[in-house]
Amino acid sequence: MKNIFVINGHEYYPYAQGELNKTLFQTIVENLADDYEVHATIIQEGYDIEEEQQKFLNADAVIYQFPINWMGMPFSMKKYVDHIFAHGVFFGNADQYGTGGLLLNKKYMLSTTWNAPKEAFDDVTTFFGGRSVDDVLLPIHKSMEYVGMKALPGFSCHDVVKNPQVDQYLEDLKMHIKSVFHTK
Repeated sequence: MKNIFVINGHEYYPYAQGELNKTLFQTIVENLADDYEVHATIIQEGYDIEEEQQKFLNADAVIYQFPINWMGMPFSMKKYVDHIFAHGVFFGNADQYGTGGLLLNKKYMLSTTWNAPKEAFDDVTTFFGGRSVDDVLLPIHKSMEYVGMKALPGFSCHDVVKNPQVDQYLEDLKMHIKSVFHTK
């Protein structure tokens, strides 16, 4: 693995301006830059569809950094995926549904921020009923699988609105990047 594509999928709102996601995004890029060729996109700054498709095609791994909005990706990120993931470029026809992915041998990682505290995932009596972050994000994982990509271990920050622990998030993210991507 030598080429990494990092995407900041935050959508700006007056009440959620994206400083944490921006900081996490920058930390990911900085912590990979010495060991990999890193390309990056900030969706809110605009993009060219063909250029973005080429970034995916050149990447060995894609890292998505985004906040969870209503248990999924923000609108602008969903729109981005809808524009970029094109038939004939990312997937094709297949005899069996879900097996026509063209981004084979590529990996992806989800790095997410949640208002939900980590305890909301603990057991069947909590909001998520004992489901994991990956369980909640299953539609995103299945979309990546549909285009042929394989998941890397994800990273998530919790309780980011009521009880932000930014220094801890950054320390944990750096350790996660080092572990998953074997950086210095």
